[in-house]
Formats: sequence, C-alpha cells, structure tokens
Amino acid sequence: MAGPKRFALKFISGKYQGGEFPLQPNKEIVVGRSSELDMVLVEDMVSRKHAKIATSDSGVSIQDMGSTNGTFVNGEKVKKARLQEGDRILIGTSILKLVGIEATDPSALNMDREQIKAAMERVAKRKARSSSPMSGRIDEVPLPDLLQLFTTSKKSGVMLIRRDEQVGKIYLRNGKIYYVSIDDDHDLGPQKAFTRLMAWEEGFFELTAPSNEKFMVELDESTEGLLMDAMREIDEFKRIEAQCPPTTSRFGLVRPLSAPLRDLDEEKLDVLQLIHNNSGVQSTLDRSVLSDLETYQIILHLVRKGYIRELR
Repeated sequence: MAGPKRFALKFISGKYQGGEFPLQPNKEIVVGRSSELDMVLVEDMVSRKHAKIATSDSGVSIQDMGSTNGTFVNGEKVKKARLQEGDRILIGTSILKLVGIEATDPSALNMDREQIKAAMERVAKRKARSSSPMSGRIDEVPLPDLLQLFTTSKKSGVMLIRRDEQVGKIYLRNGKIYYVSIDDDHDLGPQKAFTRLMAWEEGFFELTAPSNEKFMVELDESTEGLLMDAMREIDEFKRIEAQCPPTTSRFGLVRPLSAPLRDLDEEKLDVLQLIHNNSGVQSTLDRSVLSDLETYQIILHLVRKGYIRELR
C-alpha cells in the first residue's frame, strides 16, 4: 500500500533558483535567515524566523511566524494556509513551488540537513555569478502570477521580460504598475503593451532596480484591473484567432471600391486609413489607437464588407 504523497519545494526564482528542498512526512521545518534553522535563506528581506512549513497525512501547510515582510501564497499575503501541489510561495526574493516528489530527484529524499544546506549554498554561489536575485522562466511562473506576487509584496523595480529578440518592461513602484513598454516603443502605449505581454507564455523574467525614467503618461488602474482587462481581451481574441490574418500579412483597398464609405463609423475609417497608408497588419495594430482585439475585429469587418483585400 502506497504511503502519503511526498513533496519538495522547488526554487523557481531568487538567490537559490534551481535548488530543491525535500519535505519529510509528518515533520515541520522552519524557514528563515538564522543559521540553525532547517531552511536557511540568507537575505535581508527574510526574517530570522520567517515561516513554518508542516507536512502531515492531510497535506502541507505554511504559517507565517510574524515576519517583517510577510509570506505570500499565489499572490496573497497569508498568516496560515493549506498548500496544494503547484502553489507558489514568495519569501523574501525567493519564489518556491510545491511539487510532487516524482517531479524532482528521489535521491534528494535521502539527503540530511547539512547536505541540503551545502547544496543550496552551491546554488546560491552559481546564481550570484549570473543575473539579478529575482529571475526565472515565465513558463514556470506565468506573468499574471508574478505580478500578483510583486504587487502584494509592494516590490519596486523594472521587470524585464525577454522572448526571442523582444524585450518587455514593466515598471513597478511600491507594487503598482505605472508603465509598460515593448522594445522601448513608446508610441505603442502602456495599456496595449501590457496586454501583449500578458499573452507571452515563454521567455525569461528579471526584476531589476527601480528606474528614474519619466513618462508622459502613467497607468492609473490597479494591477488587478489591468490583469482582468488584459485576460478578457486575450480570451476574446482566442475566439476569433483562427479567422485573423497573420501579423506579417499586407492589405490594400479593393479597386474599384464599391462598398460605401458612409457606412463606416469613425473608428473603422481610421483603421481603413492606417491600412491604406501602411498595408501591413503589424504596423496597423501598432499605430491604431484601439486595442489589438478591436483593430483585428475591424480588419475582419473591412474584409467581409469588401473594403480591403489581402495582397499577394
């Protein structure tokens, strides 16, 4: 008969990224900065005794021990919480993911406390030679989850997101998102840039120091509001995605143009003008004052009604 499921804490961001800490059945561990604890995280934002994690036959739980900077689970500050497989925990600058033991190295279960501590110190030394303390892959920590963690913990800085040759930037001030850009294209607008970034599912993130850059326009909406709007738009776009032409497509006016221009409202006329001037779908999306979803919907309307056609 199989015993209770075994779990480990996998560091997916922070000073110890890449390290893993196996949890023993029916045992408590204390996490903090003090060297005599079970899990030692040597960083300023971690309290001497920060949190307690307990395993039992009923599962895994975590309890904050009155830490200065708090303990967060899936973006929510908690005093005590029951953990589920896949949950993400933020302690200091470390993001840990609760994983089933089959997702990690079973041999780690046989390591004693000193071996685990030495392994984590080796990971920390490698990490110190690489990038900033808070970095990782967005396929392991999706951007919406990251932003909820950073917002609740009131982080400040610039989150860089790299995908292929593109670089996104999300500017945070005490946990509030105040500006967003992709490839430093400020004509794109922070709202549109934010929605595009939320659709990225692969790439790397890194939280760097706060910026002194000044912007003509700053975002006023809460992180929750920005995320809700972005995810709604992304979901709606998925419904029409199969009908939408690739961003590399080019369009031109139908000639002779028999469809009456008087049937188009101001927004549709603006998109028609952009297509006439630029022809490319990507440049039309970039220059439109409307959202990508609204612009695509108008492009599809203009095609159906015979105003534009795809250029071969």
